[in-house]
Amino acid sequence: PAVTGAMAALLFLLLWRRRRRAGGAGRVCVAVLGDLGRSPRMQYHALALARHGREVALLGYLQNRPHRDVLRSENIRLVPVAELRGLRVGPKLFQYVLKVLVQSVQLLYTLLRIEQPSYILLQQNPPGLPSIAVAWVAGLFSGSKLIIDWHNYGYTIMSLSHGRNHPLVLIAKWYEKLFGRLSDYNLCVTDAMKKDLWVNFKIKAVTLYDKPASYFKETPLDLQHDLYMKLAKDHEPFKPRYYRAVNPSAEGSAFTERDGESGNVVRTRGRPALLISSTSWTAPSYLSALTSGLSSPDYERFIKEGAKLPALVCVITGKGPLKDYYKGLIQNLHFKHIQICTPWLEAEDYPLLLGSADLGVCLHKSSSGLDLPMKVVDMFGCCLPVCAIHFECLHELVKHNENGLIFRDSKELAEQLKMLFLEFPTLEGKLHSFRENLRVSRQLRWDESWDQIVLPLLGNKE
Repeated sequence: PAVTGAMAALLFLLLWRRRRRAGGAGRVCVAVLGDLGRSPRMQYHALALARHGREVALLGYLQNRPHRDVLRSENIRLVPVAELRGLRVGPKLFQYVLKVLVQSVQLLYTLLRIEQPSYILLQQNPPGLPSIAVAWVAGLFSGSKLIIDWHNYGYTIMSLSHGRNHPLVLIAKWYEKLFGRLSDYNLCVTDAMKKDLWVNFKIKAVTLYDKPASYFKETPLDLQHDLYMKLAKDHEPFKPRYYRAVNPSAEGSAFTERDGESGNVVRTRGRPALLISSTSWTAPSYLSALTSGLSSPDYERFIKEGAKLPALVCVITGKGPLKDYYKGLIQNLHFKHIQICTPWLEAEDYPLLLGSADLGVCLHKSSSGLDLPMKVVDMFGCCLPVCAIHFECLHELVKHNENGLIFRDSKELAEQLKMLFLEFPTLEGKLHSFRENLRVSRQLRWDESWDQIVLPLLGNKE
């Protein structure tokens, strides 16, 4: 009875503090149990909140620098969480349980020591376990409402390495289903996920599609040239491909040339096509689709047989555990007309490169089949057509033969590259029509979409 009474008293105290809600007026905690620099959607949330006068605590790992707009905002305060590494004691199951326990204490402590917010906006995924339960408990103490932004399911990601019937996967699914229902509001990234959350979890969510930020746009030619010259310092494919005997004073890259006297920038004659792909270097089968598509003898054979195809410069950006492995494979590929480089771009340079490219390639495959690749959203913001690998709900974003093409294997990708780049850089053909369709469509930007969908959930500034 004494224990029961103590638990009832504690529960009453927690619920009273939740109703009190005195300390958090105007403040929001945006929490990511992951790298803030590689969580653009949550950075966008923070910037939108700051734009509406909210004080934002942006909480997560600080491995990579967030966008400069986040760093410059007077209303956004970064709250670093130390990343847990080096747990190598005992079997893997013990390591995982220990990691979850330590992360739970660490995250709860961090959430409780910040100023009490009105709302905790939590990214899901990564990872739901333990962040959902911890954020909910922190909300009980601080009187905060919990908003979950569902990007994917943690249990489907775990199933990729353990299988769908593994005990850990089943526990993770039960956990997300139980604690997901305790949230006050839910956002998700596709209508397919919205339907799945309701059918399987009985969770009501509002679809907030990923939209490009305002700085994702076509890059003016002079800025393209500056970026190419910067990249040419470290990456061979961006260096000029011939000696400028006619105008030795010109400053040139593989793609552009600036006259030394007038300062005018023009595209180099016979320039290569610039293809860009972004990856976290974690999925061998998906990455193989790109390297196999490029290493297919068809493209080189087409050129040898007289097809008017350009040389290709393929830029693969991003960081991840398999990057060094794939860089080794790439170095062993011997092409005559294709060059591949793997730079890590600063947050400000990435949209400039997307706005300068001729074609994007997306290798994202969803573990749940319910989320969409944000990299394609950013490409479309730059009016950059894409070739994207197929999965279930991709049609919500990529319209085949309208703003890009969908492929299923490396052979199909190679055929699409041939079709799109034939007679390059002509202003006719599919590649040009896709870009024109993207220009005409004028999709909503993040700020406009956020104001329509999320702002009403939060109400007016308190």
